[in-house]
Amino acid sequence: MNIFFDVDNTIITWDVKLRPGVHEVFTRLREDGHTIYLWSGMGPRWEVVKRFDLHEHVADCFWKPLHNHHARMEELGITVMPDYVIDDHVEIIHAYTIGSHVPEPALPLDRDTVMWRVYDEIQAHVSSFRAG
Repeated sequence: MNIFFDVDNTIITWDVKLRPGVHEVFTRLREDGHTIYLWSGMGPRWEVVKRFDLHEHVADCFWKPLHNHHARMEELGITVMPDYVIDDHVEIIHAYTIGSHVPEPALPLDRDTVMWRVYDEIQAHVSSFRAG
């Protein structure tokens, strides 16, 4: 699957700290055969990939369409269709049908386990897809 992660308040905190579990979950997703993309309403976030050493995990970064989602994909240079999205804004998930909604990271940050819930939800989706 092509899995698209939002950046701000999804994989990083408001003060630019990486959410716990991102590296481990990205590693597992890749080992499971998925392709990981980042997208953001602020544009391609290669600086986040570089800052947190996510190069081996992230296939590409894109502008995220904030309205007219499907119609704007070509305009924004999105070259692959998301199969699953992870975002702190539920309307993005609804626009692409399937995904995981995440709240902003919990504090203290070391207690935040949302990325592991996301991994479990992706696994459940894959299992239901294979079963159906």
